[in-house]
Amino acid sequence: MTTPRVVELGAGRLLLDLDFRDTEGLVAAYLLPQEEGWTLIETGPTTCRDALLGGIDRAGVERARILRVLVTHIHLDHAGGVGALAEALPRATFYAHELGVPHLVDPSRLIASARRAWGAAADPLWGPIVPIAADRIVALQGEERFPVQGGTLSALATPGHAKHHVAFFDSAIRGLFTGDGAGVRLEGSSRVRPAVPPPDLDLEQLYASVEAMRRLDPSVVLFSHFGPSPEGRADLARYRSIVEDWREVALAAAREHPDPVFIAERLRAHDEPMARLAQGTSAADDRAMLVSGGYELAARGFLRYFETRGLLAEGMG
Repeated sequence: MTTPRVVELGAGRLLLDLDFRDTEGLVAAYLLPQEEGWTLIETGPTTCRDALLGGIDRAGVERARILRVLVTHIHLDHAGGVGALAEALPRATFYAHELGVPHLVDPSRLIASARRAWGAAADPLWGPIVPIAADRIVALQGEERFPVQGGTLSALATPGHAKHHVAFFDSAIRGLFTGDGAGVRLEGSSRVRPAVPPPDLDLEQLYASVEAMRRLDPSVVLFSHFGPSPEGRADLARYRSIVEDWREVALAAAREHPDPVFIAERLRAHDEPMARLAQGTSAADDRAMLVSGGYELAARGFLRYFETRGLLAEGMG
Protein backbone atom coordinates (compact mmCIF):
# COMPACT_ATOMS: atom_id res chain seq x y z
CA MET A 1 0.00 0.00 0.00
CA THR A 2 1.27 3.45 -0.87
CA THR A 3 1.40 6.23 1.71
CA PRO A 4 -2.19 7.54 1.98
CA ARG A 5 -2.68 10.89 0.30
CA VAL A 6 -4.23 13.69 2.37
CA VAL A 7 -5.41 16.82 0.54
CA GLU A 8 -6.31 20.07 2.29
CA LEU A 9 -9.53 21.56 0.96
CA GLY A 10 -9.63 24.72 3.05
CA ALA A 11 -11.44 25.65 6.26
CA GLY A 12 -9.90 22.61 7.95
CA ARG A 13 -11.60 20.15 5.59
CA LEU A 14 -9.50 17.22 4.34
CA LEU A 15 -9.75 14.67 1.54
CA LEU A 16 -8.36 11.19 2.18
CA ASP A 17 -7.43 9.07 -0.85
CA LEU A 18 -8.32 5.47 -0.01
CA ASP A 19 -6.01 3.99 -2.68
CA PHE A 20 -8.70 1.57 -3.86
CA ARG A 21 -7.21 -1.30 -5.88
CA ASP A 22 -3.78 0.23 -5.21
CA THR A 23 -4.76 3.14 -7.42
CA GLU A 24 -4.85 6.79 -6.43
CA GLY A 25 -7.80 8.98 -7.24
CA LEU A 26 -10.60 6.40 -7.21
CA VAL A 27 -12.32 6.49 -3.81
CA ALA A 28 -12.34 9.48 -1.48
CA ALA A 29 -13.34 9.98 2.12
CA TYR A 30 -13.62 13.38 3.76
CA LEU A 31 -12.79 14.70 7.24
CA LEU A 32 -14.61 17.76 8.59
CA PRO A 33 -13.71 19.38 11.91
CA GLN A 34 -16.44 19.70 14.51
CA GLU A 35 -16.44 20.79 18.12
CA GLU A 36 -14.02 18.61 20.08
CA GLY A 37 -13.67 16.13 17.24
CA TRP A 38 -14.18 15.22 13.61
CA THR A 39 -16.85 14.03 11.19
CA LEU A 40 -15.91 11.44 8.54
CA ILE A 41 -17.89 11.13 5.30
CA GLU A 42 -17.62 7.72 3.57
CA THR A 43 -15.63 4.68 4.72
CA GLY A 44 -14.86 2.94 1.44
CA PRO A 45 -14.80 -0.88 1.39
CA THR A 46 -13.10 -3.06 3.98
CA THR A 47 -10.16 -3.48 1.60
CA CYS A 48 -9.48 0.25 2.10
CA ARG A 49 -9.63 0.12 5.91
CA ASP A 50 -5.86 0.31 6.39
CA ALA A 51 -5.53 3.17 3.90
CA LEU A 52 -8.35 5.08 5.58
CA LEU A 53 -6.86 4.66 9.03
CA GLY A 54 -3.43 5.52 7.67
CA GLY A 55 -4.84 8.69 6.14
CA ILE A 56 -6.51 9.64 9.42
CA ASP A 57 -3.19 9.13 11.20
CA ARG A 58 -1.26 11.08 8.58
CA ALA A 59 -3.73 13.94 8.91
CA GLY A 60 -2.82 14.14 12.58
CA VAL A 61 -6.32 13.20 13.73
CA GLU A 62 -6.67 10.96 16.74
CA ARG A 63 -8.94 8.04 15.90
CA ALA A 64 -10.79 8.48 19.20
CA ARG A 65 -11.72 12.03 18.15
CA ILE A 66 -13.76 10.89 15.16
CA LEU A 67 -17.24 11.24 16.59
CA ARG A 68 -19.46 10.84 13.51
CA VAL A 69 -19.16 8.64 10.44
CA LEU A 70 -21.70 9.33 7.69
CA VAL A 71 -22.09 7.34 4.47
CA THR A 72 -23.94 8.54 1.38
CA HIS A 73 -25.30 5.06 0.68
CA ILE A 74 -24.53 1.45 1.48
CA HIS A 75 -22.95 0.33 -1.79
CA LEU A 76 -19.70 -1.37 -0.87
CA ASP A 77 -17.31 1.19 -2.33
CA HIS A 78 -18.87 3.77 0.00
CA ALA A 79 -19.89 1.88 3.14
CA GLY A 80 -18.55 -1.67 2.95
CA GLY A 81 -16.01 -0.84 5.64
CA VAL A 82 -18.50 0.43 8.24
CA GLY A 83 -18.50 -2.64 10.47
CA ALA A 84 -14.77 -3.19 10.14
CA LEU A 85 -14.11 0.35 11.37
CA ALA A 86 -16.27 0.27 14.48
CA GLU A 87 -13.55 -1.01 16.80
CA ALA A 88 -10.87 1.28 15.36
CA LEU A 89 -13.08 4.37 15.86
CA PRO A 90 -14.33 3.64 19.38
CA ARG A 91 -16.23 6.90 20.00
CA ALA A 92 -17.85 7.22 16.59
CA THR A 93 -21.56 7.01 15.91
CA PHE A 94 -22.29 5.81 12.38
CA TYR A 95 -25.09 7.22 10.20
CA ALA A 96 -26.80 5.91 7.05
CA HIS A 97 -30.19 6.26 5.39
CA GLU A 98 -32.94 4.42 7.24
CA LEU A 99 -33.44 2.01 4.32
CA GLY A 100 -29.77 1.05 4.43
CA VAL A 101 -29.23 0.66 8.18
CA PRO A 102 -30.75 -2.86 8.45
CA HIS A 103 -28.32 -4.11 5.80
CA LEU A 104 -25.32 -2.77 7.71
CA VAL A 105 -26.53 -4.42 10.92
CA ASP A 106 -27.17 -7.69 9.07
CA PRO A 107 -25.10 -7.61 5.85
CA SER A 108 -26.12 -11.06 4.61
CA ARG A 109 -28.05 -9.60 1.66
CA LEU A 110 -25.19 -7.22 0.84
CA ILE A 111 -22.80 -10.17 0.77
CA ALA A 112 -25.11 -12.21 -1.46
CA SER A 113 -25.64 -9.25 -3.80
CA ALA A 114 -21.91 -8.60 -4.07
CA ARG A 115 -21.22 -12.21 -4.99
CA ARG A 116 -23.99 -12.21 -7.60
CA ALA A 117 -22.65 -9.03 -9.18
CA TRP A 118 -18.89 -9.66 -8.94
CA GLY A 119 -18.57 -13.43 -8.61
CA ALA A 120 -15.19 -14.65 -7.41
CA ALA A 121 -13.83 -11.09 -7.57
CA ALA A 122 -16.15 -9.89 -4.78
CA ASP A 123 -13.97 -10.83 -1.82
CA PRO A 124 -10.67 -9.40 -3.11
CA LEU A 125 -12.47 -6.25 -4.26
CA TRP A 126 -14.47 -5.48 -1.15
CA GLY A 127 -13.06 -7.64 1.65
CA PRO A 128 -15.20 -9.06 4.44
CA ILE A 129 -18.45 -7.19 5.10
CA VAL A 130 -18.63 -7.05 8.88
CA PRO A 131 -21.91 -6.30 10.72
CA ILE A 132 -22.11 -3.26 12.93
CA ALA A 133 -23.89 -3.34 16.28
CA ALA A 134 -27.31 -1.72 16.09
CA ASP A 135 -26.50 0.61 18.97
CA ARG A 136 -23.57 2.12 17.03
CA ILE A 137 -25.61 3.26 14.01
CA VAL A 138 -28.34 5.87 13.57
CA ALA A 139 -30.87 6.05 10.74
CA LEU A 140 -31.12 9.18 8.58
CA GLN A 141 -34.19 10.37 6.71
CA GLY A 142 -32.55 13.25 4.89
CA GLU A 143 -33.41 16.38 6.87
CA GLU A 144 -30.86 16.11 9.68
CA ARG A 145 -28.41 18.89 10.55
CA PHE A 146 -25.08 18.43 12.31
CA PRO A 147 -22.86 21.21 13.66
CA VAL A 148 -19.41 21.38 12.09
CA GLN A 149 -16.69 23.99 12.39
CA GLY A 150 -17.91 27.21 10.86
CA GLY A 151 -21.39 26.01 9.94
CA THR A 152 -23.79 23.12 9.57
CA LEU A 153 -23.67 19.82 7.72
CA SER A 154 -27.13 19.05 6.32
CA ALA A 155 -28.38 15.71 5.00
CA LEU A 156 -30.44 15.67 1.81
CA ALA A 157 -32.28 12.54 0.65
CA THR A 158 -31.20 11.99 -2.96
CA PRO A 159 -32.72 8.71 -4.21
CA GLY A 160 -32.29 7.55 -7.79
CA HIS A 161 -28.84 5.99 -7.94
CA ALA A 162 -30.11 4.00 -4.97
CA LYS A 163 -33.23 4.45 -2.89
CA HIS A 164 -31.08 4.84 0.23
CA HIS A 165 -28.84 7.62 -1.12
CA VAL A 166 -28.09 10.78 0.88
CA ALA A 167 -26.00 13.82 -0.06
CA PHE A 168 -24.47 16.19 2.48
CA PHE A 169 -24.16 19.99 2.27
CA ASP A 170 -21.52 21.81 4.32
CA SER A 171 -22.66 25.41 4.79
CA ALA A 172 -19.22 26.59 5.90
CA ILE A 173 -17.69 26.03 2.46
CA ARG A 174 -20.97 25.64 0.55
CA GLY A 175 -19.65 22.21 -0.33
CA LEU A 176 -21.88 19.42 -1.61
CA PHE A 177 -20.80 15.81 -1.04
CA THR A 178 -22.63 13.96 -3.82
CA GLY A 179 -21.71 10.31 -3.26
CA ASP A 180 -22.81 8.73 -6.55
CA GLY A 181 -25.92 10.90 -6.91
CA ALA A 182 -24.31 13.07 -9.60
CA GLY A 183 -22.19 10.41 -11.27
CA VAL A 184 -18.43 9.84 -11.40
CA ARG A 185 -15.89 12.54 -12.32
CA LEU A 186 -12.28 11.64 -11.68
CA GLU A 187 -9.25 13.89 -11.36
CA GLY A 188 -7.77 14.78 -14.71
CA SER A 189 -11.02 14.25 -16.59
CA SER A 190 -13.58 16.75 -17.83
CA ARG A 191 -16.15 13.97 -18.30
CA VAL A 192 -18.91 12.98 -15.91
CA ARG A 193 -19.85 9.32 -16.28
CA PRO A 194 -23.29 7.99 -15.37
CA ALA A 195 -23.56 5.97 -12.17
CA VAL A 196 -26.66 3.89 -12.95
CA PRO A 197 -26.32 0.44 -11.36
CA PRO A 198 -28.94 -2.15 -10.45
CA PRO A 199 -30.95 -3.10 -8.50
CA ASP A 200 -33.04 -0.02 -7.68
CA LEU A 201 -32.07 2.60 -10.26
CA ASP A 202 -34.94 5.10 -10.60
CA LEU A 203 -34.28 7.72 -13.26
CA GLU A 204 -37.20 9.97 -12.34
CA GLN A 205 -35.97 10.13 -8.75
CA LEU A 206 -32.39 10.59 -9.93
CA TYR A 207 -33.35 13.61 -12.03
CA ALA A 208 -35.35 15.12 -9.16
CA SER A 209 -32.43 14.56 -6.78
CA VAL A 210 -29.96 16.25 -9.12
CA GLU A 211 -32.29 19.23 -9.36
CA ALA A 212 -32.58 19.36 -5.55
CA MET A 213 -28.78 19.39 -5.32
CA ARG A 214 -28.59 22.15 -7.93
CA ARG A 215 -31.00 24.29 -5.90
CA LEU A 216 -28.49 24.32 -3.05
CA ASP A 217 -26.21 26.34 -5.37
CA PRO A 218 -22.97 24.81 -4.06
CA SER A 219 -19.67 26.61 -4.47
CA VAL A 220 -17.83 23.29 -4.64
CA VAL A 221 -19.04 19.81 -5.57
CA LEU A 222 -17.10 16.97 -3.94
CA PHE A 223 -17.39 13.58 -5.60
CA SER A 224 -16.71 10.32 -3.79
CA HIS A 225 -15.17 9.35 -7.15
CA PHE A 226 -13.21 11.62 -6.97
CA GLY A 227 -12.60 14.84 -5.13
CA PRO A 228 -13.63 18.46 -5.73
CA SER A 229 -14.67 19.25 -9.28
CA PRO A 230 -13.32 22.41 -10.90
CA GLU A 231 -16.68 22.71 -12.70
CA GLY A 232 -19.06 21.38 -10.07
CA ARG A 233 -22.08 23.53 -10.85
CA ALA A 234 -21.74 22.77 -14.56
CA ASP A 235 -21.39 19.05 -13.76
CA LEU A 236 -24.70 19.12 -11.89
CA ALA A 237 -26.37 21.11 -14.66
CA ARG A 238 -25.40 18.65 -17.39
CA TYR A 239 -25.71 15.37 -15.52
CA ARG A 240 -29.35 14.74 -16.45
CA SER A 241 -28.63 15.12 -20.18
CA ILE A 242 -25.65 12.75 -19.89
CA VAL A 243 -27.80 10.07 -18.26
CA GLU A 244 -30.64 10.64 -20.74
CA ASP A 245 -28.21 10.19 -23.63
CA TRP A 246 -27.09 6.80 -22.27
CA ARG A 247 -30.72 5.88 -21.53
CA GLU A 248 -31.75 6.35 -25.16
CA VAL A 249 -28.87 4.21 -26.43
CA ALA A 250 -29.59 1.51 -23.85
CA LEU A 251 -33.34 1.50 -24.52
CA ALA A 252 -32.91 1.09 -28.28
CA ALA A 253 -30.47 -1.76 -27.69
CA ALA A 254 -32.68 -3.43 -25.08
CA ARG A 255 -35.68 -3.39 -27.42
CA GLU A 256 -33.52 -5.08 -30.05
CA HIS A 257 -32.02 -7.66 -27.69
CA PRO A 258 -32.61 -7.42 -23.90
CA ASP A 259 -29.24 -8.82 -22.90
CA PRO A 260 -26.82 -6.88 -20.66
CA VAL A 261 -23.75 -7.80 -22.71
CA PHE A 262 -25.40 -6.64 -25.93
CA ILE A 263 -26.58 -3.38 -24.33
CA ALA A 264 -23.13 -2.82 -22.83
CA GLU A 265 -21.48 -3.12 -26.24
CA ARG A 266 -23.89 -0.57 -27.68
CA LEU A 267 -23.07 1.80 -24.82
CA ARG A 268 -19.37 1.25 -25.41
CA ALA A 269 -19.68 1.91 -29.14
CA HIS A 270 -21.60 5.11 -28.40
CA ASP A 271 -19.33 6.39 -25.64
CA GLU A 272 -15.77 5.55 -26.67
CA PRO A 273 -15.62 7.88 -29.70
CA MET A 274 -16.64 10.78 -27.44
CA ALA A 275 -14.02 9.71 -24.92
CA ARG A 276 -11.35 9.88 -27.62
CA LEU A 277 -12.45 13.40 -28.51
CA ALA A 278 -12.07 14.57 -24.90
CA GLN A 279 -8.44 15.60 -24.65
CA GLY A 280 -6.38 14.28 -21.76
CA THR A 281 -9.09 12.15 -20.22
CA SER A 282 -8.26 8.63 -21.38
CA ALA A 283 -6.37 7.59 -18.25
CA ALA A 284 -9.08 8.94 -15.97
CA ASP A 285 -11.76 7.23 -18.04
CA ASP A 286 -9.93 3.92 -17.71
CA ARG A 287 -9.77 4.41 -13.94
CA ALA A 288 -13.45 5.34 -13.85
CA MET A 289 -14.30 1.85 -15.05
CA LEU A 290 -12.78 0.47 -11.85
CA VAL A 291 -15.33 2.26 -9.67
CA SER A 292 -18.36 2.73 -11.92
CA GLY A 293 -18.37 -0.91 -12.99
CA GLY A 294 -18.12 -0.02 -16.64
CA TYR A 295 -20.66 -0.40 -19.39
CA GLU A 296 -22.04 -3.77 -18.28
CA LEU A 297 -23.07 -2.56 -14.83
CA ALA A 298 -24.81 0.42 -16.45
CA ALA A 299 -26.48 -1.94 -18.92
CA ARG A 300 -27.81 -4.12 -16.11
CA GLY A 301 -29.06 -1.07 -14.25
CA PHE A 302 -30.89 0.28 -17.29
CA LEU A 303 -32.29 -3.13 -18.26
CA ARG A 304 -33.81 -3.71 -14.83
CA TYR A 305 -35.27 -0.19 -14.90
CA PHE A 306 -36.79 -0.77 -18.36
CA GLU A 307 -38.20 -4.16 -17.39
CA THR A 308 -39.83 -2.98 -14.17
CA ARG A 309 -41.50 -0.08 -16.00
CA GLY A 310 -42.68 -2.01 -19.05
CA LEU A 311 -40.59 0.04 -21.48
CA LEU A 312 -39.29 -2.74 -23.70
CA ALA A 313 -42.25 -2.95 -26.05
CA GLU A 314 -41.52 -1.18 -29.36
CA GLY A 315 -42.86 2.38 -29.48
CA MET A 316 -43.08 2.88 -25.72
CA GLY A 317 -40.85 5.09 -23.55
